[in-house]
Amino acid sequence: MSEESIFINRELSWLDFNRRVLVLGKDKNVPLAEQLKFLAIYGSNLDEFFMVRVGSLQERANLMRGKKEKRENKTNMTAEEQLAAIMPKTAQLQEDCDKYYAKALENLAACGYRKVDFDKLSKEDEHFWKKYFQSELFPILSPQIVDSRHPFPFLRNKEIYLGVLLHEKHTSEHTLGIVPISSQMERMHFVRKDNETCFALTEELVLHYAALIFGKENVQEKCLFRVTRNADIDVKEGMMDHDIDYREIMADLLKRRRKLAAVRLQVIPAAPQVAQLLCSRLELTHKRVFVQKSPLDLSFFYKLTSRMESDGHPELFYTPARPMLPPQDYDLAAEVEKHDVLLSYPYQSIRPFIAMLKKAAQDPDVISIKMTLYRMARESQIVQALVEAAENGKEVVALVELRARFDEQNNIDWSKHLEEAGCTVIYGFDDYKVHSKLTLITKKSAHGYSYITQIGTGNYNEKTSELYTDYSFITADLGIGEEASNVFQNLAVQKLTEESEKMLVAPLRFKSVLLDEMDRVINAARLGRPASMILKNNSISDRDIILKLEEASCAGVRIDMIVRGICCVRASVPGKTENLHIRSLVGRYLEHGRIYSFYDGVNTRIYIASGDFLTRNTECRVEVGVRVEDPVLKEKLDSILRLQLSDNVNAREMQPDGSYQKVKPAPGELLVNSQMGMYDLLRDDWTARDKAPAPASVAETPKPQPVKAPEKPAAPAKAAPQPVEPEKQPVQPEKAAPAPMPIVVTESRPRRTGLLSRLLEHFLK
Repeated sequence: MSEESIFINRELSWLDFNRRVLVLGKDKNVPLAEQLKFLAIYGSNLDEFFMVRVGSLQERANLMRGKKEKRENKTNMTAEEQLAAIMPKTAQLQEDCDKYYAKALENLAACGYRKVDFDKLSKEDEHFWKKYFQSELFPILSPQIVDSRHPFPFLRNKEIYLGVLLHEKHTSEHTLGIVPISSQMERMHFVRKDNETCFALTEELVLHYAALIFGKENVQEKCLFRVTRNADIDVKEGMMDHDIDYREIMADLLKRRRKLAAVRLQVIPAAPQVAQLLCSRLELTHKRVFVQKSPLDLSFFYKLTSRMESDGHPELFYTPARPMLPPQDYDLAAEVEKHDVLLSYPYQSIRPFIAMLKKAAQDPDVISIKMTLYRMARESQIVQALVEAAENGKEVVALVELRARFDEQNNIDWSKHLEEAGCTVIYGFDDYKVHSKLTLITKKSAHGYSYITQIGTGNYNEKTSELYTDYSFITADLGIGEEASNVFQNLAVQKLTEESEKMLVAPLRFKSVLLDEMDRVINAARLGRPASMILKNNSISDRDIILKLEEASCAGVRIDMIVRGICCVRASVPGKTENLHIRSLVGRYLEHGRIYSFYDGVNTRIYIASGDFLTRNTECRVEVGVRVEDPVLKEKLDSILRLQLSDNVNAREMQPDGSYQKVKPAPGELLVNSQMGMYDLLRDDWTARDKAPAPASVAETPKPQPVKAPEKPAAPAKAAPQPVEPEKQPVQPEKAAPAPMPIVVTESRPRRTGLLSRLLEHFLK
């Protein structure tokens, strides 16, 4: 079997991930309103995929046309070959989406929410909607004709248009009529009728009355269409004049992004002649045209579910679950002075971290606060804490990454606000995005300098901390503080960090350290020790790491990977990856944390990090991670990994052919929802150290016999929506947090943690 047989193409793997999101739009274990959100998330994901990945591939294909093209280094495919494979797979996904959408409409109607079908209106309804169209919509429409005297208009990215083929009265020629369905219009209209809530989409209303715009005798063919444009633009393209402010360059690139080449055309219903005219103008092949039966943009489901929630239908949604808050007198900075702390979002609140920043802004002993900022909330309390610190005379250094895709404008705005407050704002490297999640608070006292260092897997964003599962490690360890200080000094002068002991710092001290850890485990396996690895992240594509995993598997190392999205390595390939087991968790929250655990049969070394095993993370970005050495925190991380490996609600396992199969409980086996089980795993975490003795080392804990917990139904899964405007802060969770979930753990290596064992014993009482 060839080496390439263990590889999966990156783009096709991503489409498989989006399929896992899509199927939750029909999952009977998911409440109806949440199914609708999954359908909307699927659509939003696909938009971004075409804008970024397909756009990038198209650019590469255009540049290399007629030349010998460099092939992708895993599956050996050219850009053209990847595009050719993407399109039919996307078409199949669209067919499935159309089916799930039709079923969702049936289920909505059964719940009293009926979508208006303009092809089946009664006379009474026809009169109502025609009057509404003429009085409310027709006056603000801006129809355009495309002919020899009128040029083809610019079509905005992701905006919906009416397209009409018009017959010229005095010739046999046909012209194209276009009407923008502006994003400024209200897209949904609600009407109460016969004890039902009817909802209509503006674009379908305009489509139905197209003849009133252009004349009934002129309309030969009509449809709605939507263009997706390339958004993959390189900052280097704007760096011609180095005297220009970097923010101005980014602002200019954002304007240029709106006018990049089209990469996809969506049409509903089929209108072959209109589609052909559009393709010729947009320079698209017919393979880029997707005729669908579901609406061109499914984001209207968010507004519909908001209406359903305000109408009072809690049974159509998940049971509310709020981040858990610590006791009122909890002081994170004081706790960190005593021992390392690990916060787990969204199960625990980000508020204590924000409170620590605000306290540091007032503390006379604090001389500086330094922070890397990648994605921030629209109304960021974290940024406000930095502003307050600067206004109080502290040295505040904020590295703001202006190239955080689709958050560029938000970051430009915040960088200006920080500068105005007196903060030092830097932008990192020309060649490397700074994706790190690193904070350093420096104090000076009579005893010298001391540090509080925070290293995380997720952004400093209050809103997404309630939606994404992430880990935040905070320590007063002097060595880590000194390493973090060195990282910030290097960032300030655009120098890569080459040396670190406890921290991972990409690109020079990230992949190399992880490969060394893998080698340590491989050597242990070859010596006959029970070596294993558990690796949790969002994606993996790095060829070097994949080949090392193959080597480890062949050496007999048990490898469990929890990979939410892109996965370019096949599991269980005979003679190659037989000992590699891969699962994906797509659930109520977006799995975003990275935990890397290496067991050599004697000791366990565990890291958390901001970076995945994607080549862009390991080689092209500044990422930061840390080795967690506190035995209590090592035990906690190990318990989290094992809980996720036991999940049979949100998990799908990769098969040898690269496909994924849903993990289903065996007859009589208990349901394990690892996401909701985290609330119990962490319920007393804020005060656990005050109540219990320190645990045994993770590697030394004896292996208990398998235990069964009493059966309780598990809460279904839900993917996190795209970040939105921040809402009110969460309330105390005592009443809102979900009921305790049973946890059953599948043994995969001979070590076991006391924390998880105690939790199992709790359920058996």
